[in-house]
Amino acid sequence: MSKRVKATVTVARLAAEAALYFVLTFFMQPIAFSPVLQFRVGEALTLLPIIFPEAVFGVTLGCLLANLFSPYAWYDIVFGTLATLIAAALTYLIGRWMKNKRLIWRALAGSLPPIFVNAVILPLMWLLAMGDAAYWLNFGMLIVTQAGAVICIGVPLVFALDKTNSAIRSRLERAEGKTSDPAEKTEKNRDEERLREKRDKD
Repeated sequence: MSKRVKATVTVARLAAEAALYFVLTFFMQPIAFSPVLQFRVGEALTLLPIIFPEAVFGVTLGCLLANLFSPYAWYDIVFGTLATLIAAALTYLIGRWMKNKRLIWRALAGSLPPIFVNAVILPLMWLLAMGDAAYWLNFGMLIVTQAGAVICIGVPLVFALDKTNSAIRSRLERAEGKTSDPAEKTEKNRDEERLREKRDKD
């Protein structure tokens, strides 16, 4: 795949990741911003850095945009977005560190940062924003809800996207191989013509 095509695909993916996180969070606000039982379907996307490095910035941007509408105002804009950035970056680093391991092990190990980073930071945000002192209760509930989003939704999503990405990359490489070098293609045609002429003479 040429550098220009690769860059275009990467930017398009980043935009799609940010948009998808925003949409999944914005349109599910009652549960996405709930301090009682917060569940963000978009958190499943925090596993994407395992296979797409740019997803670190994609999901962080999506989280930032979604948190602009948070009832916790600047607390969520700062702390919530920071939690997603840290988690996504750690997931990416785990993916790099375990690059020679099977995808299932990379995905399961990469799911730990989104689960635990949010469980540590968000209850602190609720304590500062609302005076919610039930830190450890909130911590435990976030472990459960984050695991539900990241493992139950995120892991199958990573497998599906990895398979799709491999198929798309193969098609692009085949397409480029057919059209990337017209001179080489012309020379190949000439060789084939010479072979046909030789067979006709024989």
